[in-house]
Amino acid sequence: MDDVFKALADPTRRSLLDELFKQDGQTLSALEERLPMTRFGVMKHLKLLEEAGLVATRRRGREKLHFLNPIPIRLVHDRWVSKYAAPWAAALSDLKQELEDNKMEKIFEIYIKTTPERLWQAITDTETRRKYSFGATVTSDWTPGSRYRGVGGGATIFEGENLEVEPPRRLVQSFRALWGEDVKAEGTSRVTWAIEPVGDSCLLKVTHDQLPEGANNQLYGGWPMILSGIKTLLETGELLTTPGSLMWLQRA
Repeated sequence: MDDVFKALADPTRRSLLDELFKQDGQTLSALEERLPMTRFGVMKHLKLLEEAGLVATRRRGREKLHFLNPIPIRLVHDRWVSKYAAPWAAALSDLKQELEDNKMEKIFEIYIKTTPERLWQAITDTETRRKYSFGATVTSDWTPGSRYRGVGGGATIFEGENLEVEPPRRLVQSFRALWGEDVKAEGTSRVTWAIEPVGDSCLLKVTHDQLPEGANNQLYGGWPMILSGIKTLLETGELLTTPGSLMWLQRA
């Protein structure tokens, strides 16, 4: 967390995060236009934000897009704030992004001290997943082309197809939310789970894309809490003690 606090201590870097909060997925040139400094200066600040995990990047053709990653801020919140105050409303979940094809894309990254195999099991094992996914029971045979279903309160709350299954590194799924008429109207999007070994840990990167422009933030706003829950569970064996994660205990 030292890198996170160091990155947030600088007003210029906070301004960059503000710009990505207003419009996610910006290029270096776009961010440079918004700050009174040289291109090199912007690059230097973005590098520090990336090292702190506060900014994630993705190549699109010849462009490098920058995304605000709220996971480190969520972890700070969980460690010192959530015990005393009401949870954030889906932790920066009202970010807006307009891409060329009028689709939204959200990227979430977190480092977890575990193996790819354990992390894959946590994503695909029904009982383990219930502990960090708001109590939802997710079932599938996890083969390419198979269906998966999430059940909560006795009803199907989301479903989709397993498009790509490459254990223990990559899982690509279509996703359709069914827990309310408002989210049903958003249609089908896509979720990609990517696991990258880094030393004795793993980088878990979740990309939720093919979202309609201005998509309901219920579709992607829960990811910070879900990923924080995976990290807490695998590293400590304990459950995340936030109101959303405690749903599992209440239902159990």
